[in-house]
Amino acid sequence: MYDWRSRFRQVLVLLSSLCATAYFTHHAMHGRHGLEARSALIERADLLEFEIRSLETVRARLRHDVALLTPDRPDPDLVEEIARDVLGYVHPADRVIVTR
Repeated sequence: MYDWRSRFRQVLVLLSSLCATAYFTHHAMHGRHGLEARSALIERADLLEFEIRSLETVRARLRHDVALLTPDRPDPDLVEEIARDVLGYVHPADRVIVTR
């Protein structure tokens, strides 16, 4: 026959093991380094990868524009575009219509 102390000790070990398992399972799912945090980091990484690709596209465009503006022979079309857009100048032969 089992002694009641032995039975109590077995139940206590079982409950302690279940509590420890529940504790570690909870933190593995919801903890600071758990599965939810990992999925959030993966989602953020995907967003940042998209942003990096878009910034690389802008950088390539700027690099191309800078190459066209070399001091030796600047591209006349690009110089005219900058003069129109940034500086607000127009060509003398252009007709300007001002609307209010």
